[in-house]
Amino acid sequence: MVQVAIGLYGLQRWYDGDFAPVVGLARSAEEAGVDQVSITDHVVMGENLDKYPYGPFPAPLDFPWFEPLTVLAAIAGGTSRVRLSAGVLIAPLRPAVLLAKQLATLDVMSRGRVSIGLGLGWQKEEYDAAGVPWEGRYVRLEEQVRVCRLLWSQAPASFQGETVRFERIHAWPRPVQPGGVPMWFGLAPSDRNVERIAELGDGWIPMEQRPDKLTGHIARLRKAFAARGRDPQSLAVRVVLRTVFRADGSPDLEATLSAVPALVHAGVTMVEVLPLVFCRGPQDFDAFCRRLAAVKRGAAA
Repeated sequence: MVQVAIGLYGLQRWYDGDFAPVVGLARSAEEAGVDQVSITDHVVMGENLDKYPYGPFPAPLDFPWFEPLTVLAAIAGGTSRVRLSAGVLIAPLRPAVLLAKQLATLDVMSRGRVSIGLGLGWQKEEYDAAGVPWEGRYVRLEEQVRVCRLLWSQAPASFQGETVRFERIHAWPRPVQPGGVPMWFGLAPSDRNVERIAELGDGWIPMEQRPDKLTGHIARLRKAFAARGRDPQSLAVRVVLRTVFRADGSPDLEATLSAVPALVHAGVTMVEVLPLVFCRGPQDFDAFCRRLAAVKRGAAA
């Protein structure tokens, strides 16, 4: 059965810039049957927004990007079931051992509800400002994941990589979830990235939204999972639904949701929708979440 998620992007607009009410919104989403909440990451923004590789950048320079792990920790304290994610956390901007500690702590505090999305971002300026080399970011991401899994399973732990090195260190607490926090990669489906996801990941968060294109990519990933002795059906795939607009320019939720069966057939296991697009404000939110949760029943029929 497909799962459903909401993206928290931009919901401060409903509250005159106050983002704290998202904790209550997450609780309402949970009660309605939504499976996961997700938040987008930017530590800082450079001014070259025209470099955004996916079309016009959707936010101005003064848009507030709230730190994901902090927000998810607040939500963890106000909910009991909904899973917590990012789409995606720009992992290389955080030191590997700190990332391992943050994710483990969040998993403990949420009693095992974290499924984190990890990626690289697209701004060199963000790396420069954080003092992290842009070059070698793929290796840095790989080593971060290896370090997390190592520190969540061994003590003392030693690691000798290109970007991370340590000898006989101890890191506690460990995640509540057996095997640690599931890690989903927001990477383009190049041959090398397919190998990365199959070797190190639990799921994929593609930018692609078309079922016909996703079918082939997911088949390649499942084949790569099987080649490593992993269950190909264990691959999780989360897709943000492409918004369908009416002739008058207003968003059409039913037309948007109509893509779900084809996406499920392609191998997608979770769909995400942005309340900011479809709700006029918090007064529409509960009904929106109930409609989204109903998609699960329709997809299972």
